[in-house]
Amino acid sequence: MCMSRPSATVGAMLLAIACIAAPSMADAGEPPAAHWRDLVRRFSAEHFHHPAWGFSHSVRDYELATALAAEDHVALDDDVLFASAFLHDIAAFAPWDREKEGIDHADEGARVVDGILQGTGFPMAKIEAVRAAIRTHMFDRAPAGPEATYLHDADALDWLGAIGVARIIATVDAGGGDPDGPKAVQMLEENLVSVPAGVRSAAARKRLPMLEAELRGFIGRLRAETDNLRTL
Repeated sequence: MCMSRPSATVGAMLLAIACIAAPSMADAGEPPAAHWRDLVRRFSAEHFHHPAWGFSHSVRDYELATALAAEDHVALDDDVLFASAFLHDIAAFAPWDREKEGIDHADEGARVVDGILQGTGFPMAKIEAVRAAIRTHMFDRAPAGPEATYLHDADALDWLGAIGVARIIATVDAGGGDPDGPKAVQMLEENLVSVPAGVRSAAARKRLPMLEAELRGFIGRLRAETDNLRTL
């Protein structure tokens, strides 16, 4: 039976999406192998709403990871990359978020991802590779394997350049709480120092100079135009 809205259990959420999606996909003659991707993409679009690490960030990570690997002539398992890219930040959102309990979102995401993918048609023999990619997607972690490496690098580059600025500024509390404007600039400066060192692939490293210059230039101009952030 199809539910009108998702419940707290991930299986029920995907079932609700599947009940809506399956007839139209069947009518279009879409092959079963592609079915799970549509479900995961819809799930991500419906539940991951945040300007810094929501659905659009997942789309960018998937597309950039694919492009970086192609530039390096590295073959990726696209099932693993797709699933991990669209679900890597799941534990940044309720009801999966356990940061207040001291559990990193990457670790929790890796733990719960099988419950998301089970029953969707995803080839579950590949689940451990998805776990590994999610667990190590942050720039300060050490990925192993091509899918984990290129997701990791795409995620790192998304903290730099103009998009990195947009993401951090989007986290500023409009009510004057934490982070405020100066704290956001501090976060950008920390990214400029910390993120590049974690980038692994040749293609991603080639993009670093431009992105670093872009971010450094923005910070410099902002400081100059706000009396070193005094009027920000």
